[in-house]
Amino acid sequence: MDRIVSLDVIRGVAVMGILVANLPAFALPGAAYFSPAAAGGTGPADIAVWFANFVLVEGRMRGLFSFLFGASMLIVADRACLSGDDPGQIHIARMAALFAIGCMHLWLVWWGDILSHYALVGLIAWPFRRLSPRPLIAIGIAVTLLGLAMSASGLAMLIAAAARDTPRAIATWNGYAAVFGTPPAATILAEVAAQNGGWLTGVAWRWHHATSPLIGLLVVGPQTLGAILLGMAAYRTGFLTGAWSRARYRRWAVTCLGLSLAGYAALGLLVLHHRFALPWVYGASLVGAEPLRMAGAVGYAALILLLVRPGGRWSAWFAATGRTAFSNYLVTSIAMTCLFGWGFGQFGEWHRAALYGLVPVAWGLMLGWSTSWLHRYRYGPFEWLWRSIARLEWQPLRRST
Repeated sequence: MDRIVSLDVIRGVAVMGILVANLPAFALPGAAYFSPAAAGGTGPADIAVWFANFVLVEGRMRGLFSFLFGASMLIVADRACLSGDDPGQIHIARMAALFAIGCMHLWLVWWGDILSHYALVGLIAWPFRRLSPRPLIAIGIAVTLLGLAMSASGLAMLIAAAARDTPRAIATWNGYAAVFGTPPAATILAEVAAQNGGWLTGVAWRWHHATSPLIGLLVVGPQTLGAILLGMAAYRTGFLTGAWSRARYRRWAVTCLGLSLAGYAALGLLVLHHRFALPWVYGASLVGAEPLRMAGAVGYAALILLLVRPGGRWSAWFAATGRTAFSNYLVTSIAMTCLFGWGFGQFGEWHRAALYGLVPVAWGLMLGWSTSWLHRYRYGPFEWLWRSIARLEWQPLRRST
């Protein structure tokens, strides 16, 4: 089976967008990812880039990756059947290898790893692959609503603990504040010192503070599973492969992006109005944004598919970036943690607005090296490693002359 260019282009855009979303998490203490009040500056430019990132990017790129992960599961299964292999065995091997790479990424490189999470959810999603689009959509929406209900119950617990009049309420409030609010200054300083203290110091900090994949599965697993199932349906209906009419893609792009962008803008304004108060940050990011995140991912996918021009130069560059998305994701983590941490000790030193000056440089490098690399090699370096580990033998890498 040939590669599907539309999927590669969407994946390329997604991995470039993930960089934009993750920059604060690379460079600033963890709580600053959701709240500028935690670290990174609160000047007009810092608040403006937070708002722009929240409205345009936050959650939607991860949603795109989840859609594509579901589609890729079906493509791998179809190819296995065509070649006479056992698709279940191949899938389990791929997820096991992905989980191992993800855990190394999590503890050795960066606390924000998503690969190990996808590996676990991918195992749960596998039995659903034979369903037709309608039940996939129904189950995907139901699982997403389950995740939304779990997040809403967390918000109720947070509001109930707001008085902080008992030890339990204080512990609950502080636990939420460590991620979505403003942790104590000593906590912030300890994280900055650990990240700038050398690679081994950072490893030790992540070992004790990074969220384990199993905990992450309980917290955001339903949202990820829902998106993966919807991605399977989107692939089966031809949405992700460019099989729909341009008019239909246009309607979906306008409707979904209009809803998502307007909703995120309203939530962002509410958070600003309440000066990044903890319940509002949590409620906007994990409760109010959840249905808007899914709509936005669909809308962005439809917009990208409208812009894809098979054979065009830009489409080819983005497709190459998508074909090496796994490598781009991991190399970005290594480069950014080197700059903001063990290499140059810049963690916690930059204002939020200044971080986004790195975006055009990083995007140019992604587009350039991916295209050049694939002229000579079959896969990206980490795609090749994943494939080799899953198959327990070294795979051919260099293209034959």
